[in-house]
Amino acid sequence: MTQTSENVTWLTQEAYNRLKEELEYLSGPARTEIAKKIEEAREEGDLRENGGYHAAKEEQGKQELRVRQLTQLLQHAKVGEAPADDGVVEPGMVVTIAFDGDEDDTLTFLMASREYASSEIETYSPQSPLGTGVNGKKVGDTAEYELPNGKKASVKILDAKPYQG
Repeated sequence: MTQTSENVTWLTQEAYNRLKEELEYLSGPARTEIAKKIEEAREEGDLRENGGYHAAKEEQGKQELRVRQLTQLLQHAKVGEAPADDGVVEPGMVVTIAFDGDEDDTLTFLMASREYASSEIETYSPQSPLGTGVNGKKVGDTAEYELPNGKKASVKILDAKPYQG
């Protein structure tokens, strides 16, 4: 799915197309909609106490930030294939781990950049402590990573399959 190497982000064709569609919408129709909201709020009068105007301007700022993020991401994106189904943990894989080797205490997540975050599966960045710890490990391996409190935790890799979403 996504693998960052310096400023290059690797994307599947589907992910690239989805992000490009979002950028086209935000750069076109969404800009027109927010401009209308701002104009309508402006016509209501005093801008200092106009909540609708300030909300629309804030929404416009967030939208423009997302346009810049997507533009930069897509400019540096390389479109490629999903990772091989070889049991090696890497970006684009759905990984199942067991905490401290306890196969009843497991977590399944997608290892990918936040661009892939969705409600259907939890997503961990390859740069996160857990992502860094398990990246490159194989099914059956044990990995160690640092918790926010500075302690170490270990997990066993139970499964790693390419994401099909």
